[in-house]
Amino acid sequence: MGDLTVEHHHHPCAAPAPSWPVLVGRPPALASAFQPRHALRDRILAARPHDQDVVAAQGATTGRGGAGTGTRVLAGGGGVGKSQLAAWFACHAAESCTDLVVWADAASADEVITTYARAAARVEAPGAGGGDPAGDAAALLEWLHTTDRSWLVVLDDVTDPAALAGWWPPHRPDGWTLATTRLRDDPTLVSAGRHQVDIDVYRPAESAAYLAGRLGDAGKGELFDGAAADLAVAVGHLPLALSHAAAYMIGQEEGCTAYLARYAAADGRLAELMPPDIDPDGYGRPVAVTLLLALDAADTAAPAGLARLALALAALLDPAGHPDALWAAPAVTRYLTAHRAGTGGPPVTADQARKTLRLLHRYGLLTHTPADSARAVRIHALTARAARETLADPAAVAHTAADALLTLWPADDYATTELVAALRANTTTLAAHAGDQLWHPDGHPLLYRAGLSLLRAGLHTATVVYWHHLTGKATRLLGAEHPDTQLARGNLAFAYGQAGRIDEAISLLEQVVADTARQLGDEHPSTLIARGHLACPFEEAGRTDEAISLLERVVADTARLLGDEHPSTLIARVNLATSYGRAGRTGEAIVLEERVVADAGRLLGDEDPDTLIARANLAASYREAGRTGEAILIEEKVIADTVRLLGDEHPDTLIARGNLAASYGRAGRTAEAIGLEERVVADRARLLGDEHPSTLIARANLAASYGRAGRTGEAIALEERVVADAGRLLGDQHPDTLRARGNLAASYRQAGRTAEAIAIEERIVADTARLPEAEHPNTAAATGALPASAHRTTSRPPSYLSTARSAAARSSEV
Repeated sequence: MGDLTVEHHHHPCAAPAPSWPVLVGRPPALASAFQPRHALRDRILAARPHDQDVVAAQGATTGRGGAGTGTRVLAGGGGVGKSQLAAWFACHAAESCTDLVVWADAASADEVITTYARAAARVEAPGAGGGDPAGDAAALLEWLHTTDRSWLVVLDDVTDPAALAGWWPPHRPDGWTLATTRLRDDPTLVSAGRHQVDIDVYRPAESAAYLAGRLGDAGKGELFDGAAADLAVAVGHLPLALSHAAAYMIGQEEGCTAYLARYAAADGRLAELMPPDIDPDGYGRPVAVTLLLALDAADTAAPAGLARLALALAALLDPAGHPDALWAAPAVTRYLTAHRAGTGGPPVTADQARKTLRLLHRYGLLTHTPADSARAVRIHALTARAARETLADPAAVAHTAADALLTLWPADDYATTELVAALRANTTTLAAHAGDQLWHPDGHPLLYRAGLSLLRAGLHTATVVYWHHLTGKATRLLGAEHPDTQLARGNLAFAYGQAGRIDEAISLLEQVVADTARQLGDEHPSTLIARGHLACPFEEAGRTDEAISLLERVVADTARLLGDEHPSTLIARVNLATSYGRAGRTGEAIVLEERVVADAGRLLGDEDPDTLIARANLAASYREAGRTGEAILIEEKVIADTVRLLGDEHPDTLIARGNLAASYGRAGRTAEAIGLEERVVADRARLLGDEHPSTLIARANLAASYGRAGRTGEAIALEERVVADAGRLLGDQHPDTLRARGNLAASYRQAGRTAEAIAIEERIVADTARLPEAEHPNTAAATGALPASAHRTTSRPPSYLSTARSAAARSSEV
């Protein structure tokens, strides 16, 4: 058993009701001199059954109605003003007291899910736990399907409709969806009752009105001269290019005639940088020309020589936004200093980098909204594309962006916060734009950090897909025997194990061990670490004797080669103790763990987090040996120390509380155990998500305590939920799913529901028989509680793949 909790008590019934209307997400501010484009708006409104406010009826579902039904999709090339038009609808809906307005950047499914999750929390959608984005997003869609409140959901810049399958809002009378996309003639976008409205460039009258309004609003109306119409024609009446042009004219106090002459000259320069055949629709060329002019002006403004460099950096990141803290990163200031035009001069400071950001904002080349910390800096996708086309040293820019993102990554990314979601999205965008440049001379650590983040978040499917892709790329670019390739393979194996694919995990780790021994030698530290990793899936497969034999060898070799008190030796001893405990050799486990506690306290200090972990592991073995009183004393002190040193909501604090609950239960203090475990479940759901594997474990442990207390009905309700969730998230034949079914069958028997218990047990036997031998649950008859999470031990590993495995809080039998 073993788990978590936090001191906070949450009472949903006491929470204040949502304050309507609710706005979630940040629509882009309407541009100065925004053109209402009445004809386009009327076409969108006419697509609805009733020409009312934008919150009017959604329309019929697939197969019913005509072109006026379903979701409206605004389609068109980049820079034509789709997002601005969508922003008008969002603002108008909010001003018209639509109950819920959601603006989601839809370039990736992760962004949509994160925004939906925030909306679910704001409207208090039933089933939204506040920690699992996917679960909360699903809760919002269910709420939209059943609520009688009015709503509008805007999905801005849909780039992969297939990735959004299952995340489109429902068709409802009181709500509707508006999407924008640069895709053309994509059949998946105009299916399921969605109506496409094509967006083109400004009409001549709109171009003239925009330029006159923009210059007039800035107090520079005299700059609007007789060449305005010709200028609009030159830039193809493209709203984004007109925006760049107006910002330049305002900044340089230059009229349309003078700007048009500059534009013509710059267009000649562009022919060398951007051949026409790479821009068949012509949209990119006007933007690229106006971009060059704006950059020329911005580069001469103070701080001089930095604007072009800064825009190149922003162009490699997610158009939906990145944290403005990135501009204070040492990697960014070093890059600006090293590549600034001219020689000499003092290093560029973080303050100068921020001023450059504001300069680009002033010239309309990006948008900086500091209040939106995780997504404070946005760049139009077409501006970014034009900037990337003219990069002089793309590898240097890519590595700078990667270094800067890595410095922003939080150490404890076990929950998907807005910051973590933004960092993952920016890593994905950067990797796509950089191509192979982040793989020279080695794989950039950011790529591995993002994959580790998925591992920690318990996102099984996404984790396997990510590491499979990374392993393939490392193999192709670095070679099968490169250390980074081996590291990627090891993490892929760990992902396989996390997903219950134990056979594949063992096969891959055996390959890693063999390759590492051949390349580095049989006694190299990396070879010893790889052997230690292999022991873990051996145990999961029930091959306990092989795991112990392997770990005994690792302990002996590590102590001989690195020293008896080396951190890696401590880790190896704890992993061996874990295996002894799981094999029922509790006395041997205790001897090893007592030695580790003494060594860790002497070498690392009594308050080092790894020392606390070692004490927790020892307490778990004491509990298994029947020395429950000693276990409780240690665990109560571990909780107090962990709270003081790491905080009330740190994962180690939550685990420590679960461990204490296990000991309370073993000591017969069932009521105290249940009280602690109920808090554990609530806190894990809130902090990690309702569907995180650790949350499932917490529910299984609570159900076991309910069963011991004779509260069989409550135990069954929890276990039925765990079985359903485990089957959906892990698969019906995952070992943890089979164990969860075994627990439920035991509770059914306890409740006298013998026939149902037998039916489940027969299914477990049949499913287990179909599994590869290495994936059988390693408990008799496939029963017993889900393996509870526990502390992982001692020092930080020299690779991204953790070198220590959990020991404390072994599962209780139901």
